[in-house]
Amino acid sequence: MRLCRYELQGEARYGELLSGSDEGFIQPLVGRSFTALQPDGAKVERASVRLLTPVLPSKLVCVGRNYAKHAAELGNDVPESPLLFLKPPSALLPTELTIRLPRASERVEHEGELAVVIGKVAHNVSKENALDHVFGYACFNDVTARDIQKKEVQFTRAKGFDTFAPFGPFVETRFDPRDAGVRVRVNGETRQDGRTKDMVFDVPALIAHASACMTLLPGDVIATGTPEGVGPLKDGDVVEVEIDGLGTLRNPVALEAE
Repeated sequence: MRLCRYELQGEARYGELLSGSDEGFIQPLVGRSFTALQPDGAKVERASVRLLTPVLPSKLVCVGRNYAKHAAELGNDVPESPLLFLKPPSALLPTELTIRLPRASERVEHEGELAVVIGKVAHNVSKENALDHVFGYACFNDVTARDIQKKEVQFTRAKGFDTFAPFGPFVETRFDPRDAGVRVRVNGETRQDGRTKDMVFDVPALIAHASACMTLLPGDVIATGTPEGVGPLKDGDVVEVEIDGLGTLRNPVALEAE
């Protein structure tokens, strides 16, 4: 299922993005939680609604330097264990909405990533059982104020500006994370082109490591790190994160208003 959230008549609703002969339509879904939804009502034209982020996580757990070539391009060593940091949920941004470049930074960069969406409570889970706690996968852009990141020991401010966590356009529940292409284009030009098989720590290892120190709740997101090729964004750009089988997350870029 390609789970999405959309806004209709001022109300946020869940739906399934349909394919095949019904491509371009959303099947409305209802239920007590996003993990237990059933079809309800007539199909809705995708073009007539605005997509929201597909789920609302309590936290965004991100992974740094999880591709060796990306670590090297920024002059860093590969960590001995997963390097975790958090983005605030206030940074979330749906597809098609605008990434705002803060005036506090002179260099903001894209980082296209595979996102893992947790489907059931995970606490101290093993690598062997980790995938049992996954609901699905999506595209993610770990937008980063690189100059601030270099100046400050903590990643929080550099990674946490509003609009710095584009996420979507949907969550795919049937997906193999072991070897998928991850690409980022800016104004149609490919900047990043990697594969998830090149992660230093794979998805089960990341879930196990994160859940050993914090309880992961349904809807929580783990952004699994970015391949090499990160680069700057400027006013007027359009950045796209595309992952095989997960669609394309597309966001325009604009300078923050004074």
